Amino acid sequence: MDKLEKVVSLAKRRGFVFPGSEIYGGLANTWDYGPLGTILKRNIEQDWWRFFVESREEIYGLDTSILMNPKVWEASGHTESFADVLIDCKSCKNRTRADHLIEEYFSDKGEEVVVEGLELGEIEKKINDEKIKCPNCGEFNWTKLREFNNLFETKIGIIPGEKSTAYLRGETAQGMFVDFKQVLDSMSPSLPFGLAQSGYVFRNEITKGKFIFRTLEFHLAEFEYYILESEWEKWFEYWKAEVEKWVLGLGVSKESIRWRPHTKEELSHYSKRTEDLEYNFPFGFKEWCAVAYRTDYDLKNHMEKSGVDLRYTDPKTGEKFIPHVIEPTFGMTRSLMAVLTDAYCEEEKRLVLKLHPKLAPCKVAVFPLLANKPELVGKARGIYERLLPSFSVVWDDRGNIGKRYFSQDEIGTPFCVTVDFQSLEDGAVTVRDRDTTKQGRVSIDKLEEYIKNKL
Repeated sequence: MDKLEKVVSLAKRRGFVFPGSEIYGGLANTWDYGPLGTILKRNIEQDWWRFFVESREEIYGLDTSILMNPKVWEASGHTESFADVLIDCKSCKNRTRADHLIEEYFSDKGEEVVVEGLELGEIEKKINDEKIKCPNCGEFNWTKLREFNNLFETKIGIIPGEKSTAYLRGETAQGMFVDFKQVLDSMSPSLPFGLAQSGYVFRNEITKGKFIFRTLEFHLAEFEYYILESEWEKWFEYWKAEVEKWVLGLGVSKESIRWRPHTKEELSHYSKRTEDLEYNFPFGFKEWCAVAYRTDYDLKNHMEKSGVDLRYTDPKTGEKFIPHVIEPTFGMTRSLMAVLTDAYCEEEKRLVLKLHPKLAPCKVAVFPLLANKPELVGKARGIYERLLPSFSVVWDDRGNIGKRYFSQDEIGTPFCVTVDFQSLEDGAVTVRDRDTTKQGRVSIDKLEEYIKNKL
């Protein structure tokens, strides 16, 4: 069993991530977050919000609608340029993305190749030259390539025949461009400033079973940082450093990440420069976060298509101009996958998730040494209830103490507190550290302060 299979198995078994709609046979490329996964995901999102929004006076938070006027996606170029290249096997009817087919073929050979940005003819030539076979049936019997738009279509209206087409958002960025003028009018920000939001986006694309790496709906966090054109390189490098700082602050090892600049051919239609921060997932280095210089493409197009003046007015000179934009983007779903993967650790006698304490779903577990001794249970319950307002605390009185320790290690709980018979005499408890497994006695009166200092 490879590491990805082990992480997926642990995630399901311990309540982090479940296959979507499983009792009905599932729905491909959908996943649900269990009790622990929901908390871990929220902890990551809150850490992102604190780091990039709450701690900076020039960045404003937004929460824009998933459904927008279809003209937004026309102006942004998504209805024309937001597409995947698909190919079908004539023998087994397996449908796949041509870029994934090529990337996996070369990955199996120990080589890396970038397909994004290639023309249809170049992609088809690469498949034919290499005689890349269908990974499902092993035949070389492909259809012609065709493009398929990734935007999810939906209908607005209640009367059949009178419904209008709309789209579920494929990125969160457009809401921050469309609301640009309203923020100027209501908040009067000065350049540079940013608009940030975090939320679900939807892409109707084919994925290849790599857990939650690529799904039909996923969580993005990003912000648009509005700047003077002359300062774009300075801010690009600044936000690259800040993105890496946040990622490493999640406890991920520096050896597991790298920056990869986009080639000219693979740059998005709106970008002049983009760099991906990639994480070394079990299937290789793949995009986790990105920083893009979007120039003034989006505001300029929305201004042209809507007829609304989206220029910024310099408060000192009165000059009006369209600001340029640096956009850091973060896959929150991929953040959870990277954090789980990086924290997964098999030791000689135990499996442990060495999550950063600030991300751990449960910070403290409280045990009575024996579940059949009312005096120990009562004392332990009192400590549990005392800690509950300050920490996410779990109660566990199942099985022997060793099994309880290992159970908490598997979900990444940093500290286990055990009430034993000595606790009834000296007013202290045994505290066990997850990473070192070392144990020490701590006074119950000082327990809350002790844990806070360690987290």
